[in-house]
Amino acid sequence: MILPAEKELRAVLARFAQARIDHDIRPTGCTSRLLEDATYTLCVMTGARTAEQALRAADALLEQYAKRTRVSVKNEILAA
Repeated sequence: MILPAEKELRAVLARFAQARIDHDIRPTGCTSRLLEDATYTLCVMTGARTAEQALRAADALLEQYAKRTRVSVKNEILAA
């Protein structure tokens, strides 16, 4: 699986969250399609089959990105 860029992953997570909120507040055919589209995109991006699996995978990826950032910052400080 190709890892998504952090920025794109965060954008899809935000789109999924907004679609879910909109659909929960006022479900319509349009909000349903937007939620399905955001869920599909998130699943493809994370290699998951369900929204729950995709959200867990996204959390794990974001943690990996955070660890890389911490290591990078630490190395910069030590090099200075």
